[in-house]
Amino acid sequence: MAEVVAKTAPEVAPARPARSPERASRVARSGLGTACVILFVVFWVAQSLTGWVTHNHDAQDHHEPTISYVTYLTTGDFVEATFENWESEFLQMAAYIMLTAYLVQRGSAESKDPEAEPDDDPRAHRQDPDAPWPVRRGGLWLRIYENSLFVAFVMLFLASMVGHALGGTAAFNSEQAAHGGQAISVFQFVRTSEFWFQSFQNWQSEFLAVFSIVMLSIFLRQRGSPESKPVQAPHAKTGSD
Repeated sequence: MAEVVAKTAPEVAPARPARSPERASRVARSGLGTACVILFVVFWVAQSLTGWVTHNHDAQDHHEPTISYVTYLTTGDFVEATFENWESEFLQMAAYIMLTAYLVQRGSAESKDPEAEPDDDPRAHRQDPDAPWPVRRGGLWLRIYENSLFVAFVMLFLASMVGHALGGTAAFNSEQAAHGGQAISVFQFVRTSEFWFQSFQNWQSEFLAVFSIVMLSIFLRQRGSPESKPVQAPHAKTGSD
């Protein structure tokens, strides 16, 4: 009787579970924020590394001891450089939010249309079940909520100014100690021209950037960007709607 040889079917690797449409949609909906956070971390790390190298080069030039990377992150130089820039960014956003609430620029994609109807009064939507909780609650909570974006950026600006002052004082006193000078307090440092020079040199650049996008968006376009009007829109059209 002929032998029957059983043939084993080749093993097939289990297929990877497909990513659910809901999960893919959540990732896509968070793409802008995720990209900004990643870029922030990358450039902040790059700032700290290059700042550390620069700090140690300066120390070697002055025959002073170098420091580790972790130690550099606690120095006044790093803290000052970080908060000095954050301060100007938050000031820019706070000012921009408030200015665009009341002022217009004809033809700019960054401006409200001066001929458009004003925003609905949120108090008329108190019974809307999908409205945010402060709108449904009304009163003081609504008053705070309808200005919360501006208030948040003002708070971040003030906090960054405090960080700038603390880091700047530490950096100034470290420089003073290296040259046999006298240390000063935070309140004394914020009264120096050095503190305000550091602030003003960043503040002016922020408003130059805002002015540039407000005016350039009148005549120039970027297809697909909400910061631009539609490519076919006339120059006199205000806003991106």
